[in-house]
Amino acid sequence: MKQTPLIDAHRKAQGKLVDFAGWEMPIQYSGVVDEYQTVRRHAGLFDVSHMGRISVSGPGSLAFLQRVTTNDVSKLSVRQSHYSMICAPNGGIKDDIFVYHVKPYEFLVCVNASNREKIVAWLHEKVAQAQGCKVQDQSASLAQIAIQGPASRDILAAAGLADLTTLKIRHCLDATLCGHSLLVTRTGYTGELGYELYLPAAGAPTVWDRLLEAGRPLGIKPAGLGARDLLRLEMAYLLYGNDMNEETTPIEAGAEWVVKFDKGDFIGRTELLAQQSQGAARRLVAFELVEKAVPRHGFKILSAQVPHAEIGEVTSGNLSPLLQKGIGMGYVTPAAAQPGSSILIDIRGKACPAVVVKPPFYKKPAGTP
Repeated sequence: MKQTPLIDAHRKAQGKLVDFAGWEMPIQYSGVVDEYQTVRRHAGLFDVSHMGRISVSGPGSLAFLQRVTTNDVSKLSVRQSHYSMICAPNGGIKDDIFVYHVKPYEFLVCVNASNREKIVAWLHEKVAQAQGCKVQDQSASLAQIAIQGPASRDILAAAGLADLTTLKIRHCLDATLCGHSLLVTRTGYTGELGYELYLPAAGAPTVWDRLLEAGRPLGIKPAGLGARDLLRLEMAYLLYGNDMNEETTPIEAGAEWVVKFDKGDFIGRTELLAQQSQGAARRLVAFELVEKAVPRHGFKILSAQVPHAEIGEVTSGNLSPLLQKGIGMGYVTPAAAQPGSSILIDIRGKACPAVVVKPPFYKKPAGTP
């Protein structure tokens, strides 16, 4: 298995290491629910260096990214970022990504760990047809650390970073910590106030230890992939390989908002436009169980009106510690996709009633950053 620059830190903290997309990663340290509660109440520190980090630079970089991604990159000012997708010609999702406009002619594209090699190859293939643009995989030279939770800003300040109160969501800035240059971005996968730090791989252990030391009085703990998955599910954030793949389109996945048809041509546009006008045959929905039970990936979704009629499949599901009920996402027929619709989840042979709801499941208290 591949290892991140923080593998020794995970072993020292007695993290339970598992194989995740070919990487040896911590699934948990103190426990999934404990780490989940830590992020919701204080702050959690995540190693996300297994993700892919790709530099796209040169005077032709904007035009290139407009061609290979679905969102409108021309709307990004320098130091802004957005969520987007890379699609195949048939509209299928090759990956969901974050694009950071870091310099006038330079962008950083963050991709999923499981898709890094595929996306790097795809971009190299497409850049060969472009002009004035260079694609470089920087995944090995850069590390990526996420600090998420209501105390994250105060912990970064205690660690020695400049005041971050003016850094808006989906914006970024350059900084220095422990003698290492950082790109600090206000993005994350938890729904809480949080930041992601991109930094030289060699500096990751020092910065990791500094954040834990500075954050100890404020309740920080390292957090693993288990808590990360639970946190993102409560926000109804998509997980590649579960909630979408190359057989799924952004329209079906409820991500039309990252598809900007008016920006001009891009890979997949024709098929996606046709699907939007004709209507998708299935839609991704969020649901809550009426009774206490736990839905899981792969469970069947049944019609509440037609006995035994299968109308879809659960893509993500778990027990929400916050709501104390089973929550999940899955694809259903359009007739069952409206919030308030009744559906049934087949949980080991028992048809458990559920209700389609408007995401997210978790809503932060008013007045929180």
